[in-house]
Amino acid sequence: QLQLVESGGGLVQPGGSLRLSCAASGFTLDKYTIAWFRQAPGKEREGVSCISPAGGNTDYADSVKGRFTISRDNAENTVYLQMNSLKPEDTAIYYCATREGLCVLWPAYSTWGQGTQVTVSS
Repeated sequence: QLQLVESGGGLVQPGGSLRLSCAASGFTLDKYTIAWFRQAPGKEREGVSCISPAGGNTDYADSVKGRFTISRDNAENTVYLQMNSLKPEDTAIYYCATREGLCVLWPAYSTWGQGTQVTVSS
């Protein structure tokens, strides 16, 4: 069974950091573009960041540029999202997803995880 599992979410104070992980089971990630999306209550799902299969190309939403860093370890079959300088508006459920093709920040992805909650609050 093809599955993506996110982890690393939690409650953090404004200005804090979290690192999210996206681990695959049942398949290897090294041929896929991986993206992180997020969805806050009452809002549409938003593309946060994506990374190409070999990791050479990345893209970020303007709202997270300079604060978030996406990376991947194909040997560990895992993709990461390092989130620094977190703001209350970063509060959302974060999802990872895979696709074959270019790194894009709209939800044209085929396999999705169940999500991990990130809450930024004092």
